[in-house]
Amino acid sequence: MPHPQEPREEPHEEPPSPPAAPRPQSRGADTRALTQVLFGQLKGLQPGTREHERVRGALIEANLPLVRYAAARFRSRNEPMEDVVQVGTIGLINAIDRFDPERGVQFPTFAMPTVVGEIKRYFRDNVRTVHVPRRLHELWVQVNAATEDLTTLHGRTPTTPEIAERLRISEDEVLSCIEAGRSYHATSLEAAQEGDGMPGLLDRLGYEDPELAGVEHRDLVRHLLVQLPEREQRILLLRYYNNLTQSQISAELGVSQMHVSRLLARSFARLRSANRIEA
Repeated sequence: MPHPQEPREEPHEEPPSPPAAPRPQSRGADTRALTQVLFGQLKGLQPGTREHERVRGALIEANLPLVRYAAARFRSRNEPMEDVVQVGTIGLINAIDRFDPERGVQFPTFAMPTVVGEIKRYFRDNVRTVHVPRRLHELWVQVNAATEDLTTLHGRTPTTPEIAERLRISEDEVLSCIEAGRSYHATSLEAAQEGDGMPGLLDRLGYEDPELAGVEHRDLVRHLLVQLPEREQRILLLRYYNNLTQSQISAELGVSQMHVSRLLARSFARLRSANRIEA
């Protein structure tokens, strides 16, 4: 008896895969496109208006990554990165105000030298502990570059005459530039002595004067003495500065020794009272 045929399974069809999502543009491309659009809007706006300031602010915000990228080149200067970014942002704002989109130059290409230049001026004029003239600073940059080139060429550190000959300047100028390069931060004389096994500079040049503790007290006494009557001032001076006894003071002033004792006691009471008031 023939077996009934089993129903044939229809071939299973996979659902069509969804179309691939378009690859998103890079962040840099998005920023460039947004910057181009914002500059197009800015061109038709009157400076000083609220809309102009809004679009200008959007341009600054969109290009802050450019400032952070430029600031990262100065990490070795040991300055707070927030300060460097703020200075670079000033350069960015100046670049935005001067940029002309019709020249066909990309804004990052135009802005980067301005941002970096502003940061370099900050380090030159504000960060150095000792102010260095601009010409000397620029010459110092050339001396550094010449030093690197000559080191690569000769396989050793170049001498001062070799650097001077390379740059066609005097040896004194080379030495001045090297000193200028060390003036970013000053070190105290005391710190400079650390690690040499010698006593500190303060220990070698100075000593603790035991009389310093009494300076403040002597000044206070002098201030209080002038508030006493002239005769009582004289009695105190004779007793404690000339080291006279009460009998000697009585003979000097022509009064009894008992009277001298009473005047001293009264003077002490006035001084204590005045001292409490001053305190």
